[in-house]
Amino acid sequence: MYRLSHVFQQYAWGSTTAIPELFELPSDGTPVAEAWFGAHPNAPAQAHTAAGPVPLDELIAREPGRHLGAGVTQRFGDHLPYLLKVISADAPLSLQVHPSPERARAGFSREEAAGIPVTAPHRNYKDRNHKPELVYALTRFEAMVGFRAPRRAAELLADLDTPLAATLTVLLTADSTSSGVRTAFEWLLAPATRPGAEEVADFVDACARRLAEGSPSPRTDRTVMQLAAAYPGDAGAVTSVLLNPVTLRPGEALFVPAGSVHAYLHGLGIEIMANSDNVLRAGLTAKHVDLPELLANLDCVAAPPIRIAPEHVFTSTEIFYAPVDDFELSVTRLAAGATTRVPGRGPRILLCLEGVIEVAADGDGALRLTRGQAVFVPSAEGAITATGEGVLIQADVP
Repeated sequence: MYRLSHVFQQYAWGSTTAIPELFELPSDGTPVAEAWFGAHPNAPAQAHTAAGPVPLDELIAREPGRHLGAGVTQRFGDHLPYLLKVISADAPLSLQVHPSPERARAGFSREEAAGIPVTAPHRNYKDRNHKPELVYALTRFEAMVGFRAPRRAAELLADLDTPLAATLTVLLTADSTSSGVRTAFEWLLAPATRPGAEEVADFVDACARRLAEGSPSPRTDRTVMQLAAAYPGDAGAVTSVLLNPVTLRPGEALFVPAGSVHAYLHGLGIEIMANSDNVLRAGLTAKHVDLPELLANLDCVAAPPIRIAPEHVFTSTEIFYAPVDDFELSVTRLAAGATTRVPGRGPRILLCLEGVIEVAADGDGALRLTRGQAVFVPSAEGAITATGEGVLIQADVP
């Protein structure tokens, strides 16, 4: 087993306190949006070996058979198939979609052939992988995920007396299928048709008035106002009328498949995803926006968000099985002095969220973890036993 040092990502939407507090570190006032524990080449965690720290992707590449196991290398090649993160949103993230494996490979090859550096701000595809993801809430976690039914979106616009609301209503009622929602979404965000800042402000004011007078959907109106406050004049704020709202309580999980439009709004959580950094953005951001590419990857079927219920394998462990082959997430809770086997196999990353927990592998010694500390367990090390008191997150491969 190898201790892991995380990599912080300091994006503007991050909280200045949530992740530092979780890791029991002082805050310097800089927003910390994510802590990465993984082997993505953009920001690999550091594995602590007897010879010193080594990037995790480099460590795995030295002995992929030992570190990943034959089953993982046959399915995914010589790469860790998942990326584990802690995410803290203090402001809304961009309106975004992640690509399918086929589109990711094609997009990456196309941008490589065009000579666009992987680090270029206008680069869409940082790697060849898809990016389905699961978020497990540590606090109340707010998001928008996937399209509402066109009929419901039209109902929410009915008593908003603005030209923008009227146009969206016409688009939605002219085509009551999922294509109608896509048409309205594209009209809102395309440069040729996108409403101006004044029209967006009128729409936001109408939502504020309706909220004060008794709204049929206070949550939608509050979200429009929240997004407009964070990104004044951005028509992306209006898309919250078209998207499903989601609230996760601590301990609940949400799966976001490739192609699903979404934006996380607020909260602290654990994220596990395919080992990718591919993000296609349509708005609510100062970063690169590529609406045509996002639309080419968009799944416009109106459907409720995919909540993942845990399965209890042992009384102390819940496992969240996502409908993909790349990853699964488990949460083990230990009472004082308890010892339990941690279910899972293959290459694993263990992260202590609370307390003090000693983890031991069949093929290695034991390591003591306190809050915010993590280890990488190679496949060859076999089963894991945890002893102590606290909460342990595990990322592994089904």
